[in-house]
Amino acid sequence: MHIEYDQENDTAYVSLVAHIADGAAVQQVTVEVPGGAADLHLDFDASGRLLGVEVVGARAALPAELLGAS
Repeated sequence: MHIEYDQENDTAYVSLVAHIADGAAVQQVTVEVPGGAADLHLDFDASGRLLGVEVVGARAALPAELLGAS
């Protein structure tokens, strides 16, 4: 697992696999975090496996120590 944090845009991407090839994420499901402070975008491959999670509004949804460690 790897976390990349873009402080300027307050987005984080949590990769669940070592490498996601271009075009590998063929389906995205959006989930609103309770309270509406953030959104999660779940990326799935053609077989339905979860590849990663984009967190929009990361400061509201993730612990600060995760964002500082990226």
